[in-house]
Order: sequence, then structure tokens, then C-alpha cells
Amino acid sequence: MATRRRIAILCGVPFALLLAVPAPARAADVFVQVNPSTVEAGFMVGIKASCRTNTQPATVESPAFGTVTVQPQAGFLTAVATVPETTRADTYRVRLSCPDGGTGTTRLMVVGATRPQRGPATGFGGSAADDPGGLLVAAGLASTVLGAALGLLAIRRRARSTSPRRT
Repeated sequence: MATRRRIAILCGVPFALLLAVPAPARAADVFVQVNPSTVEAGFMVGIKASCRTNTQPATVESPAFGTVTVQPQAGFLTAVATVPETTRADTYRVRLSCPDGGTGTTRLMVVGATRPQRGPATGFGGSAADDPGGLLVAAGLASTVLGAALGLLAIRRRARSTSPRRT
């Protein structure tokens, strides 16, 4: 009987420990997200936010795109904002203001537009800077003519060596 009591106590200890551990804290009800979190000036970002109740519009503001009203949609508050092309490259704070006074923040990184003026200077040595089109066509044509002439010469030699000789 003592063995059964020990087993019952040993089995009950882990269960009691599970009850003693506090439940994990609930995630914050108020948040704001921007997608993508890094954007080029002149492009749009999607905004997804949540207040304690997502039944009323809220306001999202940032120096990167100004003030936007997020509207209730599918259980969240959503909107789209365009980062003006004149926005300089930097990391900007994005702030959500809920109707009940709750706030949330995140960061948006704006990068500058870098457009290459021309393609990379690769291939065919250093001639990529100039347009070698005419030179390449002429070289290709000359190679074809030379190959055809050598082919004809080889055929003629073979024909001479295989023909019967007259003495």
C-alpha cells in the first residue's frame, strides 16, 4: 500500500507543478505593422494595425508618408500609404493612435532609388564601352568565308588524292 501511495504522489507532483506555473502573458492588443518594412521612396507600403477593438477607424502617422486613416477589415485595421519620391533615405517612426487612447509604434526604412545608367561593362574584354556591332559582324563574316574556303580546298585535295592516276 505504501508503494501505491508513493507512486500516486510522484505522479501528482508534475501535475501540481504544471498548475503552479503562471500562464504566458497575453500578447499586446495594440500594434502596427508596415509591409514591406524597407521600401524605396516613391513606392507603397501596406499598413496592418490593431487596437483593443477594431470596429472604429484609427490614425497612423509617420514623417515618411504623413497621416493615414486605417479602416476595419477582416478583424484588423488596414490601409495603404505611398512614400513620396522626395522622401530621403532614413529610418522613420510609424505611430498608431487608437480612438480609445492606445498607441503602437514600429519603424519603416526608406531607401533611395539607385538606377544604373547603363549595363555592366562585362564580356569581350574592354570593348563593352564602345559599340562593337559592326566589328563583330565583319569578323563573323570573314570567319565564315575563311572556313568555307578551307573546306573547299580540303575537298579538292581529297578528290585529287583518290582519283586514279594516268601514267
